[in-house]
Amino acid sequence: MTSFSAAAPSSRARATALDLGAFVTAAPSSFHAAREGARRLEAAGFTELVETRAWDAADVAGDRYVLRDGSLIAWSAPEGAGEASPFRIVGSHTDSPALKLKPNPQLGAETFAQVGVEIYGGPLLNSWLDRELRMAGQLALADGSTVLVDTPGLLRVPQLAVHLDRAVNKDGLQLDPQRHMQPIIGIAPTDVMEILAHHAGVARRDIVGMDVVTVDAQAPALFGADEEFLASGRLDNLTSVHAEVEALIAVAAGTRSETATGPAPIALLVANDHEEVGSASRSGAAGPFLEDVLVRVHAALGGNESSRRQVLASSMVLSADAGHAAHPNYPERHDPVTRPRLGGGPMLKNNAQQRYATDAVGIAAFAAACERAGVPYQHFVSNNAMPCGSTIGPITATRLGMTTIDVGITLLSMHSAREMCATADPLLLQGACAAFLRG
Repeated sequence: MTSFSAAAPSSRARATALDLGAFVTAAPSSFHAAREGARRLEAAGFTELVETRAWDAADVAGDRYVLRDGSLIAWSAPEGAGEASPFRIVGSHTDSPALKLKPNPQLGAETFAQVGVEIYGGPLLNSWLDRELRMAGQLALADGSTVLVDTPGLLRVPQLAVHLDRAVNKDGLQLDPQRHMQPIIGIAPTDVMEILAHHAGVARRDIVGMDVVTVDAQAPALFGADEEFLASGRLDNLTSVHAEVEALIAVAAGTRSETATGPAPIALLVANDHEEVGSASRSGAAGPFLEDVLVRVHAALGGNESSRRQVLASSMVLSADAGHAAHPNYPERHDPVTRPRLGGGPMLKNNAQQRYATDAVGIAAFAAACERAGVPYQHFVSNNAMPCGSTIGPITATRLGMTTIDVGITLLSMHSAREMCATADPLLLQGACAAFLRG
C-alpha cells in the first residue's frame, strides 16, 4: 500500500486493529463479549472455574477464568503464588449504549411490523437511524438454561424524509425515544420471538426471558488516506476488553519474577457488564463479582481476612475505558491546553471531582508501565464547562480500597452506533496493559 503521510500505521498495528474488529464482530452483546474473551483465553490454555463449586489451591493456580452473565474475570497466577501475592488488575466493561428489546417486543403501525425497544445507556440516537441492525443477546429457557442469540441485520429505524421536516437542518433533529426509535422488521405481521428462537436454534415455546439488544450490522473497517482509522460499533468499550484479554494471554505466556517490593503479582482482568447504566447489578462493577473472586482466590492460596486486606492495600487496578479525543469541528468543547489526539497512545484520565480515580501515585505507576512497554501516553481532563462521565474506576476503588488509575483509548463519535479510533492505538493500549499486569 502506498503511504501518503507519516501517520501510516505499522503492519503490527494494522493486524491488531483488524483483530479488534474481529473481536467486535463476534461480540454484539455483553454476553457475547464475555464469551468471546473466554474463548480466546481457553484457546491460550486458560481453564474455566465455576462459581458454584469449591476452589482449592490447585484450582486457582495457573491460568483460570470465570464467567458471570455478561461479565468475565480471568487471571494468571505465577509459580509460587501464595497469600502474600498482590494483584495487578486491568478492568473494563462489556456493554455499550444500544436499543434494547422490551419483554413484549411485538409492535406495529401503518402496516409495518416493528420491534418494541427501550433506550439502554446514553446512545447518540440519530446514529441508530437509517442503518441495518442486528439483534443479539441471551435467551433464558424453561429448563433453566441460557443460550446466546445473534441475527443478521434485520431491523432499521427510518428517518423522516426532509420533505416532511423542512426545518430539520436548521432547527436540528428532535427524536422522541418512544415514538421515533422503534425499528421496522417487516411488512406482514412478524413474530419477533419466533425469529429469535430460529437464530438461537431453540423452540419459541421454550423462551421465558431475554436480554437482547440491537447493534449496527455493518462490519468494522479501516479507512483514511493511509487506513490510519478504524470505524466500528462498540469501541466503547470493547477496545479495552480486547486489549486486556490479549495482554493477559501475553503475560501468561511469559515468565515473571519477584518485584522490588515482594512476590510477583497475580495478573487479573475483569470485564464488567452494565457500566453504561450505572454498574449496579450482580455482574456490574458496583456488584460483588470481583470481590467474590478475589476473596476466594486469596483464601484458596492460604490467606485469611487480615492477609487479604494487606494484599489489597498493595494491589493496583487499571480501569481501561475509552475517552474523547479533541474534535476538529468542536475545539471549544475541550480543555484549552490538554488536547488528547487519536494515535497518541492511551490517555490518563484526570478529574478533580473523582469521576475518574486517577491520582499522583497511579499516574506514576502507569507512566512506569508505559516506559517499560515503550508506549507513549497522554493526559485527559475535561473543559470545566463540560462535566465528564465516569467509569468502573471510582466504583472499584471505593469497593476494594485499591489504588486505581483511569486510562483509555481516544475516540471520536463516542456513543454513536459507529465510533472511530486510530489504527495505531489498540496495539499501544494492549502493550501498556501487559506491562502494567506484569507489575
